[in-house]
Amino acid sequence: MRSELLTSILSDLNGSSADIEASAIISTEGLMIASLLAVNMDEERVGAMSAAMLSLGERTASELERGELEQVLVKGKQGYILMSHANSDSVLTVIVKPSARLGLIFLDVNRAAEAISKIL
Repeated sequence: MRSELLTSILSDLNGSSADIEASAIISTEGLMIASLLAVNMDEERVGAMSAAMLSLGERTASELERGELEQVLVKGKQGYILMSHANSDSVLTVIVKPSARLGLIFLDVNRAAEAISKIL
């Protein structure tokens, strides 16, 4: 049941914008909790990289005195990867097209993260 609710939240998130290509909920240890990833994406790799980037982001924010980490944004030529805490033990990772309006994506991701935190 919990898994179905989390997948439903991801489905709603992916459907909220044509610019969102994939999304996943990952534990801070890198284990996949729920995902709607493209078939060419390896769940284990996405999970491990998301956890590593989140950990590095937390350390960077702390070391540079920027306060508590809110999100990590990676920009590549083919688009963006956005990672945001869903709660203290999980991260929401979203893969976005390069043409995306990031303000709207941030809003949708924050709403999804709040919904996820109520379930986990």
